[in-house]
Amino acid sequence: MISGLVQLFLWQGLGELLSKFFLPGIPGPVLGLLLLLAFLCLRKQVDSDLALVADSFRQHLGLLFVPASVGVLLFLPELQTHALAVSTALLVSVILTIAVTALVLKVFWYFSLKRNKHITMHKGHRHE
Repeated sequence: MISGLVQLFLWQGLGELLSKFFLPGIPGPVLGLLLLLAFLCLRKQVDSDLALVADSFRQHLGLLFVPASVGVLLFLPELQTHALAVSTALLVSVILTIAVTALVLKVFWYFSLKRNKHITMHKGHRHE
């Protein structure tokens, strides 16, 4: 498990360095996560220690909502004052998120069908 944590911290540190010196507009942890994702895609497997740490984090993901809930309660008077603006922003962001997700799914589905059709065509023309 320690090895998995070290791997995560190394990728986060690499992301922080990349953010500090080359891409200051993107947070370091986000860059580190993207680098880790690219590495795992190239490697096509996940180390068992890293998988163990990821599963542990996933099991306790609900704890990450506690600070957000406390923040909402702390700023409740301000949120009540700007309730219309906050509600509008939330509604628009949810609608846009659903629309973009549907569009991305449609693009992936199109390329998946195209790829499967290409594979099927090549299997049909095989001479053995």
